[in-house]
Formats: sequence, C-alpha cells, structure tokens
Amino acid sequence: MTDKKIIAVVGATGAQGGGLVRAILADPDGPFTVRALTRDTASPQARALAEQGAEVVYADLDDEDSAHHAFAGAWGAYVVTNFWARRTPEQEAARDAARMEIDQAHAAARAAKAAALRHVVWSTLEDTRPHFAHLGREVPTLLGEYAVPHFDAKAEANAAFTGLGVPTTFLQTTFYYEAFLQGQGPHRDASGRLVLTLPMAGNPMSMIAAEDIGRTALGIFRRGPEFVGRTVSIAGEHADGKELAEKFTTLLGEPVTYAPLTYDQMRAAGFPGAVEIGNMFEFYSEASAYFTGVRDLGLVRELNPRLHSLDDWLNEHRDEITAAI
Repeated sequence: MTDKKIIAVVGATGAQGGGLVRAILADPDGPFTVRALTRDTASPQARALAEQGAEVVYADLDDEDSAHHAFAGAWGAYVVTNFWARRTPEQEAARDAARMEIDQAHAAARAAKAAALRHVVWSTLEDTRPHFAHLGREVPTLLGEYAVPHFDAKAEANAAFTGLGVPTTFLQTTFYYEAFLQGQGPHRDASGRLVLTLPMAGNPMSMIAAEDIGRTALGIFRRGPEFVGRTVSIAGEHADGKELAEKFTTLLGEPVTYAPLTYDQMRAAGFPGAVEIGNMFEFYSEASAYFTGVRDLGLVRELNPRLHSLDDWLNEHRDEITAAI
C-alpha cells in the first residue's frame, strides 16, 4: 500500500495533461501518484505512460459514468477540455464545440463532487467579451454568442465547479510556444525574406511551453489549500513582435522582420477557424496590458522552477523551427 495522494489527470496523453503526468512520474519521492485518464488506453502514448509507472484508466468526459469511475478514490484531478478535438460531422451537427466544452466541464465537476476530491485544477481561459466591451471594440460573433469561443466557453464553464462547491484552482493558460512549429513562426515572403506576421500590432503577448502548464499545475497541487478558490494566470514569457523577431534572428542566423497582419487580414485568411483566431489575436493585442499584467512570471517560476524561457525553448527546438520555415 502507498499513502501517496492520487491525482487523476484528464487528457493524460495530450499537451497539458501529459506534462503533468510526466512531472509527477519524475518526482517519485513526492506526495503524489498519477492516474492517467485517456479515451484510448491501448494507444502507444497510453502504453508508454503505463510502462513509466502511471496507472492508466479509461475516461471520456462525454461518458460521465467513466469520469465518476476514474475519479473515485483520487485526492485531486486536473481537468482540461479540447475545443479543437476532431469530431465527426454528426457530432458537430449535434453540438458545437463550445457547448461540448461546457457539457464536459459540468460532467467533470459532478464527478469531482461525487468523489469528494480535495483539489481540482481546471484549465481555463478568460471570457473575452467583457474586455471587448470595455475596449469599445466589436468583433464578429461566433457560435451564436461568443467572440472567441475557445476562451469564452471555458470561462463560462468555471461555474460548473463553483456552483457545486468543488475546491478548485482556475488555471488560466495562454498561447503555446509550440504554435511557432504549427504555422505561427517565421516564414518566407515572396522575396525570400523571413517575416513574422503575428497580428499583435506593437503589443506584448504572453506565451508558455505546453509542458510547463502541467509542471505549474503540479506546483499548485503541492501548495494545496493555499490555491483553492484562486485564479492563477500563467505564462513563461511576455514579448512583443519586434522582440520575437530579434529572438528568431539570433536563433536562425538571418534577419527576421516583424510585419504584423491586421486582425481583419487574419480573419480573412480562409483556413478553418480563421475568424476565431483573428478575434483571439485582437483580444491578445488590444487587452495586452490586462493579459500580461495578470500573468506574474515570478509566481509561475516559484510554482515551476523549471519554467522555460522562450530563448531556452527556441534553442531546444531549433531544428524543428528551421524545418517548419
């Protein structure tokens, strides 16, 4: 028998949950053991976690009974939902992605309440709509009522936990460094020059390595009651477009110019979700003073001493960044 506290981690094979699972496994002398929750316990990622010592359990937040089973006997849980999850056309027709996230959060909150969990860390984001209203800005409305649905719906879902009195920390995340490997990094323009086109105008943006979200969550679990009921907003670095271009110039050994798209240009880019991403960048940029201001890098480093600076992360991923250009 072990007296370690079980942390049940939703999305254990994903970016955020996987970071937390690995952080717990890397701390065998710590107070926690991990129950890795996944919809596919036979996946290579799930099998790898089991081989490393994780308890791997099936759970799907669209199957509430499975969440009740997965949370039973645990001390705490990390809950994350995925607005961008692949779904069938039938699933999309039955329920939009915002409603899906809200429903899943309520299922998780009910399961957490039933299991009498002592601490839940819920991965969430700001509701952008009050900020747009305060700024006097109008952006296209999506899914009937949202400005940036993958932000706003998570913020609405906070009430699932507070309404049931679940002891919760609200972990507000941000833009992943990994987005620089997925189309948001420098690219060559028609003349062959490297340009960075993030639509941030001249404003700083908050960013973080996905792995550091889970590591920071572990720091919150370690401090327990101190953070129950609190919102913790996290980042690994704040930087504006010119500063980012300078970092990429140093990394790649050739000039990178910051030439930001406008928000409307991003919304008109034509890829799936372009309007939402354009709205998101308008929020990041126009509400930058608020957004970066609530993300205290000193606190995040205190919770996660291994927090990656952007320079460190870029150097670790130099080859991938070069390949993505």
